[in-house]
Formats: sequence, structure tokens, C-alpha cells
Amino acid sequence: MAEKLAVASPRLVRRAAITIGVLVTIVLVFAAIRVASDWPNILAGTTPDDDFGVRYVAHPWLAYLHIAPGVIFLLGAPLQLSRRFRSRHYTVHRWLGRVLLSCALLSGLFALLFGIPNAWGGAPEAVATLLFGCWFLACLVLAFLAIRRNEVPQHRRWMIRAFAVGLGVGTIRIWVGIFEGIEQATSGGTTPATPDPTMFGIAFWLALSMHVAVGEWWLRRTPALTG
Repeated sequence: MAEKLAVASPRLVRRAAITIGVLVTIVLVFAAIRVASDWPNILAGTTPDDDFGVRYVAHPWLAYLHIAPGVIFLLGAPLQLSRRFRSRHYTVHRWLGRVLLSCALLSGLFALLFGIPNAWGGAPEAVATLLFGCWFLACLVLAFLAIRRNEVPQHRRWMIRAFAVGLGVGTIRIWVGIFEGIEQATSGGTTPATPDPTMFGIAFWLALSMHVAVGEWWLRRTPALTG
């Protein structure tokens, strides 16, 4: 069974790489939109007309200590999870791992501090942020403890779980876009000014639970790659 999985893995890895690339790109685009929308108001001390963006301008430290380290983590994690990169550049892998783990922990902590009290989607989003944010942080801590014990396979598996949750931010935006498209179609073509709070909360649950499940599926589907 392990040999069959090893033979099939290159195609599976390519598909995963494409999916990861798309989701990271989505995160980068929306992070850039946030910066372009928020920072003129932050620097000028003004309030944006966009109700959705008011939270980011009102709490820039909380918001961007979540966003910036999170983007760094998502950009660097695929490199860290590459066996080829790790085997060829082990010293860089170790040092980069420390940086990315610190960024991920910082981003996850501020996701809770910013996301729970300022949840656009109300209680459903706040609860999802608490649940999956704590799972994200737990995976990181367990990954750190595993590598301290020199348990490399377990370290890798916990980091894959954490990365899967982090990528869920991109899928949240996909679900929000789907819901906005449905709302636009049912309202005669009117584009919503801001995401619907109820649908926003649902998007969090759909995306993040999907990513936790896919992460576990990946670990079971590719034991030769993740062990």
C-alpha cells in the first residue's frame, strides 16, 4: 500500500501545490486590499466609509499583528514542508522554521484578540475563531514540542495541520464570494456593499472545518510523504 501511495504521490503533490498557490494568492490579494483601504485612514486618523473596514482602522495593531505575520507564515510554510528544500538546505530550514513558527504563533494569538471581539459575522464567527484559532495554536505548540524531542515525523504532521487551518483564510474568501454572488443574483444584480454578517459567519465554519478535514485526509492519504 505504501508503494502505491508513493507512486501516486507526484500527481497528488502537484494538485496540492496548485491549490496552495491559489489560496495563498487569494490571501495576498485580500491582504493588499486591506492595506490599500486601511492605511490612508489609519495615517490620517479618519474613519472609512466602508463599515466592514472600520474594525481594521479602529484596531490597527490588533489587526495587522494578525495579518502581517500570518502572510509571512503562509508564504514560507510550503517551502518548509518541501522535503527537497529541507534535505538540501537543512540549516536554512531550521532557522526559517523558527521564524515561521514565531510568526504563526503571533498571528494565531492576535486572530483571537482581534477576531473574537470584532467579529463581523457575530457569534458564529467569534465561536469559529475561538475553536479553530485554539486548534491552530495547539498544533503549533505540539509541533514545537515534537521537534524539541527530535520527533521529526510528528513535528511535520502537526505543522501540516496548522498550515491547513491557516490556508482556510483563502477558502473563507471563496465562500464569501459565492454567497455574495448568490445574493447578487437573487437581488436583481445589485452588488452587496459589505459581506452579509450571517453568511460571513457561515463561511468561517464551512471553510475552516473543511480545511481541518482535508488536513486529516492528506495525512492519511499520503503517509509516505507526511510520516
